[in-house]
Amino acid sequence: MELFDVYPLYPIEPVKALGSKLWDKEGNEYLDLYGGHAVISVGHSHPTYVKRIADQLQRIGFYSNAVENSLQKELAHQLGEVSGYIDYNLFLCSTGAEANENALKLASFHTGKKKIIAVENAFHGRTSGAVAVTHNPKIIAPFNSSHEVQFIPMNDLMELTLAFDDEVAAFIIEGIQGVAGLYTPSPEFLQLAQSLCKGHGAVFIMDEVQSGAGRTGKFFAHQHTSVKPDIITLAKGMGNGFPVASVLISPEIESWHGMLGTTFGGNHLACAAALAVLEIIDEEDLMSNAKVMGDYASKRLQSFSEVIQVRGQGLMIGAEFEFPVADLRKKLLFEHKIFTGSAANKNTLRLLPSLTVTKEELDQFFDALKVELNK
Repeated sequence: MELFDVYPLYPIEPVKALGSKLWDKEGNEYLDLYGGHAVISVGHSHPTYVKRIADQLQRIGFYSNAVENSLQKELAHQLGEVSGYIDYNLFLCSTGAEANENALKLASFHTGKKKIIAVENAFHGRTSGAVAVTHNPKIIAPFNSSHEVQFIPMNDLMELTLAFDDEVAAFIIEGIQGVAGLYTPSPEFLQLAQSLCKGHGAVFIMDEVQSGAGRTGKFFAHQHTSVKPDIITLAKGMGNGFPVASVLISPEIESWHGMLGTTFGGNHLACAAALAVLEIIDEEDLMSNAKVMGDYASKRLQSFSEVIQVRGQGLMIGAEFEFPVADLRKKLLFEHKIFTGSAANKNTLRLLPSLTVTKEELDQFFDALKVELNK
């Protein structure tokens, strides 16, 4: 059997990682400023993270949600404390797409409606409902195309207002659009969306799959504004590489047995991984580091004349250049051994490093970038 060929792969195989560094099977060292799509939040192989998972594996790694698991309650409490959503309820699953799928399902159950309003250039995942609210026709199969979804431009207050009626089940938006190229919804846009949801009996869903877990300097990106969504989804950095995701749910949304379900969500190892991440974020004050290092990186990027715009917040950064960045990224990777990210906007280079990244590591990137831009 061969692998189903859906991923364009670099000819690099990492076999070891620590902090912001990777080593391939030939022993070459790389600087990781992408974190496998913003997944690595507290650094590769953090000792606290490794110990907590290893210790848990020695006891029990998995059992289903047919029995009690006190780690889930501990995680719900700790996540509520660090995020500020103490009064919300938690549903645990395994991926960002699964979290968004369940968020949309919850909204439809709660309202009895099915129309969804989403934002142009959004990416919410590849499962049936999540891909339907993703603004990329190329990855929407005919099977997924029958959902009732209306896309509106980001930050267009008039189009947002016109899209709403009493048939809307939910409005879904990313805290910061990651795949699109680091576009941030304005506070006014989010506040209007929240008001329209309340006025029309719709659910306000905030997708923090990529922008959550402290990446922007706040635990959630939307916490740079005053809005309080009804449902928040989180994944990627929540597990630092272990597949764990969550749906934070307003107490106004009632549950019933069998409403949602998952085999692997909230298993013992997943909870151990997520608890370790929250512990490290708190003890090492990583949200502060994300803000300080993010501000430093953004300021340095703005000093390059080839960079026409720097977007994002904290350590979720997009630098738009005057030219497509594919060749630049390859040179950074193969000549300077630095991982960076791409975006749907072909001129945008993404930086999504661990929240533990240092000034010295960022300077290593800027030195390499200077070399390539001066060629």
